[in-house]
Amino acid sequence: MTTLRVLATRTRDFRIAPGVAVAALTVGLVTIAVLAPDVLAGSDPLTADPLAAQLAPSVEHWFGTDHLGRDVFTRVVHGARYSLLIGVTAIAIAIVAGTALGLLAGLARGLLDELITRFLDVVSAFPDLLLALVLISFTGPGTTNLVFALGIASIPRFARVVRAQTLVVRESGYVEQARTFGLSRATLVRRHILPHAIAQVPILATIGLGTAILGAAGLSFLGMGPQPPAPEWGAMLADGRNYLRNAWWIAVLPGVAVTATVIALSSLGRHWQRHYDGRSPG
Repeated sequence: MTTLRVLATRTRDFRIAPGVAVAALTVGLVTIAVLAPDVLAGSDPLTADPLAAQLAPSVEHWFGTDHLGRDVFTRVVHGARYSLLIGVTAIAIAIVAGTALGLLAGLARGLLDELITRFLDVVSAFPDLLLALVLISFTGPGTTNLVFALGIASIPRFARVVRAQTLVVRESGYVEQARTFGLSRATLVRRHILPHAIAQVPILATIGLGTAILGAAGLSFLGMGPQPPAPEWGAMLADGRNYLRNAWWIAVLPGVAVTATVIALSSLGRHWQRHYDGRSPG
């Protein structure tokens, strides 16, 4: 009986909520679309067929066709690569810069800490999407500028967490003990402070990736990202908005792809956060 109780307890501990399972499946499909889009849709997303324009969703064309006769499902699948790579690259920039600024502020204290904190306050005063839009207005549209704009806008959320954790860890007992052993400052930071300071960064990155994808789609919708005929989700939304009355699927289904991906990433990030905090995943 004791063995059965242990097994039952472990089963409950490892049980995955249905919502989390659906989110993981969605992220898995999007990952396949990024790495091997031909597995899901083998045709060319740029191939047009005017004779098949604005066909409704069917067995032959799951998401229908657009005003140029291009298969919408194929374009959505291949568009995942644009949206995900933009989001991942932007978050990578934010992680590197945010970690460096947060660690520097937490270790330096004093005037340098104050300057970095005030800089983060200024950047945080603007919503991410608005700040990215302002930056792109100076640098011009394009994928590279879009990536850097979203990355810069996301820096404060990582820098603040790393700074706060650095301030806590540097005063901890094991760090003080490591100092008594004569470890150099660089070794102390690399071995004992940095690993703990960035413990929550992967969780923030998972949640932030969804936000970055949403921001990329929004700015691409405004013409600030990849330019047509690239099958980017935001650009597809902008391309299909003029056909909502006659062919709603051209804009709505790419919008569903954006929404599902963002919700799935956010759900996984929140689930991970609950486990990190020691709360119930329910």
